[in-house]
Amino acid sequence: MITLASDFGTPYPAAMKGVVLQRTDARLEDVAHDFPRQDVRTAAFWLREVLPYFPPAVHLVVVDPGVGTDRAALAVRAGDHALVGPDNGVLLPAARELAARGDATEIEVFEVEYADPASSTFHGRDVFAPAAAEIHEEGVEDFHERDDVTPVEEFEDLRFPEPKLEDDVAVGEILVVDGFGNAVTNLPGELLDGRETVSVGGESAPVARAYAEVGPGERLVTVGSHGNVELAVNRGRGDEAFGVSVGDEIRIE
Repeated sequence: MITLASDFGTPYPAAMKGVVLQRTDARLEDVAHDFPRQDVRTAAFWLREVLPYFPPAVHLVVVDPGVGTDRAALAVRAGDHALVGPDNGVLLPAARELAARGDATEIEVFEVEYADPASSTFHGRDVFAPAAAEIHEEGVEDFHERDDVTPVEEFEDLRFPEPKLEDDVAVGEILVVDGFGNAVTNLPGELLDGRETVSVGGESAPVARAYAEVGPGERLVTVGSHGNVELAVNRGRGDEAFGVSVGDEIRIE
């Protein structure tokens, strides 16, 4: 299996699929192609949450604001999985999670050399898609033996910010806002254990296990499927109701 994820929308992913299918008969699965444009951190967050639910695969990821520059092309091995994409940090959170959930004790990062591509603006088609197909054909265990693959120790290593937890006060950050408007923080869900209400930015909000535990249009604080605290509204947008956006500091008491 080869999965594909990008911020390309349409029709660019079709060209990547065409390149892959010229080289392998792997099963292709789309993860998403509507990540916010050039937003490496948001893509990295959702890949970390989604890719561990796939069986062993090669994951082709192209969210690449630095396309056409001298940034490297990487292949990251994480247990039975390999991730292929630009050296801008987008691969690393998912790779670490895949390794943690599998039998691997750590990830291995390799640079993939490539000749001058046909286009300086579409490395997804000309660099990463061929690399993903070739790694699939070589096998996750053996692709590092290729002459054009070199282990590296220095690379862009994206990590999410750590919250500050003190007694009954937690200060964190809005990491992403999903399509429903749920504002996902970096605060661990355990903060809400045993609590019926919390104060968010100085205003009280109920703690609920499900959105429908409060009335339509009402605010709530809950734990999302990712295990983090999120700010939400039953049948509404939490980001608007709480007045927050990605990158904002959030204080919960």
